[in-house]
Amino acid sequence: MSDDPTRHDGIGDGHDNPANGDRRTGSVNSGPSSEFKEDPWTEGPEVPPGAGSKQASGAPGDDADTLRERQRLAQLEMMDHWIGGVLAEQRRTRRWKLFFRLMFLAVVLAGLSAVLYSLYWDSPSVTAPTQRHLGIVEVNGVIASDSPANAERIIQGLNRAWEAESAAAVVLHINSPGGSPVQSQRIYAEIMRLREQGDKPIIAVIEDIGASGAYYIAAAADEIVASPVSLVGSIGVIYAGFGFEEAIERIGVERRVLTAGENKAFLDPFQPMDGEAEAFWQEVLSQTHRQFIDDVRAGRGNRLSDSSDIFSGLIWGGEQSIELGLVDQLGNLEQLSREQVGNTDWIDYTPSLDPFERFTRRFTQVAAEVLGIKAPNTPLRF
Repeated sequence: MSDDPTRHDGIGDGHDNPANGDRRTGSVNSGPSSEFKEDPWTEGPEVPPGAGSKQASGAPGDDADTLRERQRLAQLEMMDHWIGGVLAEQRRTRRWKLFFRLMFLAVVLAGLSAVLYSLYWDSPSVTAPTQRHLGIVEVNGVIASDSPANAERIIQGLNRAWEAESAAAVVLHINSPGGSPVQSQRIYAEIMRLREQGDKPIIAVIEDIGASGAYYIAAAADEIVASPVSLVGSIGVIYAGFGFEEAIERIGVERRVLTAGENKAFLDPFQPMDGEAEAFWQEVLSQTHRQFIDDVRAGRGNRLSDSSDIFSGLIWGGEQSIELGLVDQLGNLEQLSREQVGNTDWIDYTPSLDPFERFTRRFTQVAAEVLGIKAPNTPLRF
């Protein structure tokens, strides 16, 4: 028996204290609940490695036949899951194929319907009544070759209305701020050609606005009717642009333009316009303006007043236009129809827009704008 207190307490050498040994053993092997600790991720008992395979292989008392049967059932279950996934994928694939086939069929049917409509139902001669009516041709929006108000479409409508025997008059229903000089001149020339035949009157009815190129067209008519608050006139030519030469210098951008012809890029907004180029371009505008004035005088004749402001580019109200001789009378389409045919009866002879063509045209315009290759047909505007 030793007097060493460390041996007496069982702490100094760490060997002979049974209480400590029992405490350590109890902390490790404290029962079945300590063998599988709680897993904080699955909120359940932790499964040691290999436990799952032991369970899949069967109970300890199973014989070889039972184990083989268990393995066969597990393989069948796995095969069943695999076949189910394959079948589900095949069903999804068939649904997408059916969807795209239906979409293609819908596009084909829509195109075919548009063609049949344009061939059989879009012709005014099929539906035009025998009673007298006004033959309407719409001039709506900006006048341009790539817009609904283009020369080809309007001229076709003019000839349809002109050839309709029951149409008492051809009416240009105008609501446009103007646009392309070339398109406006083409329509003007066709109206003058029909007007010289003298078979029926051609009347222009201005709604909200009939300015610039739109008035150019109206001037060719036998008569112009406008509302008291319609905007009429703006007989002038405009070119508008920007100068960015100082802006690109400030941000350090070098402009590289190669031309064959010293004046080829004189309208380049990133280069300064010298006095000679500006004088040349002003002469182009002035010459176009003179053509505009001459055609308006030819169409309106001595009905125009002697005011020099008429051709200054100003735009006038309906009542002012009467005083200047730009308009013959104040009124609207309903009043004109009652005067001409005794009731409000008219038919639109403007060719309808092909839906597919309209879609493709719009798609092309958007694609050109996104790619940065959208450019106006002409820098001049009436």
